[in-house]
Amino acid sequence: MDLLCIDIGNTHTHYGVVGSAGTTLHGTVITPLLDDPQEGLPSRLMTIFETHPKIVGIAFCSVVPAINWRLQEVLAAASTRPVFQLTHKHKLGVPITYPQPAEIGQDRLANAAAAHALGGSPAVVIDSGTAVTFDIITTKGGYEGGIIAPGIELTRRYLHERTAQLPLLDDSLEIQSVIGKSTTEAMRIGTVIGFPGLIQALLDAVLADLKARGEPAAHLFVTGGNAAFLQTRLHPHVQFVPDLTLRGLAAAYRLNQS
Repeated sequence: MDLLCIDIGNTHTHYGVVGSAGTTLHGTVITPLLDDPQEGLPSRLMTIFETHPKIVGIAFCSVVPAINWRLQEVLAAASTRPVFQLTHKHKLGVPITYPQPAEIGQDRLANAAAAHALGGSPAVVIDSGTAVTFDIITTKGGYEGGIIAPGIELTRRYLHERTAQLPLLDDSLEIQSVIGKSTTEAMRIGTVIGFPGLIQALLDAVLADLKARGEPAAHLFVTGGNAAFLQTRLHPHVQFVPDLTLRGLAAAYRLNQS
């Protein structure tokens, strides 16, 4: 079963065709330009459906409610295939025991569905984007909740915007030393070394809590923009799954067809 899966984020929208062989035809568009005829999805959907004629449905999640209707219009104009939007009211494969499930970001629900489908429970998903989110699934509570922390780009931008003399850094994650010889070097060191340290401290706290509760060893996943960077700096071993959210959308779609 091939599915077109779409993850609408605050800055970028990611999409891909998820089938039995994995995810193919990955693509990204700028979220504010989602329905732009030239820069957005409309110009790409024809190619997607022509090269993947076995697509049977479309699944999406969104953290930008104001843009959802625009996506629905684009999809309706391009295809008659059924469209599924993941929400907290749908099956994930695990129960949701979070007190206010409507507050959970839909991308986080998709990540939970993917983690359960790929590894089972317990599981911890780290999604590194504008914000870094942790999602925790346990054997007893299912989806219990998580953690939200600032991402590395957000940290760098805040340093620049809230100070008079600190520049805005580029996207580079390369450092030559742990002692900065310029303001730019010092800022880059602070974020390149400090950011994984923050994430590791949070992960250590989560794993300690799960162990104290008698949970077995958790499956650990990392995804998102800086996931590959984080994977090499976190321990114990964390599995890097770049298309985790899209896989979760596909898993949830299948679960909710029955």
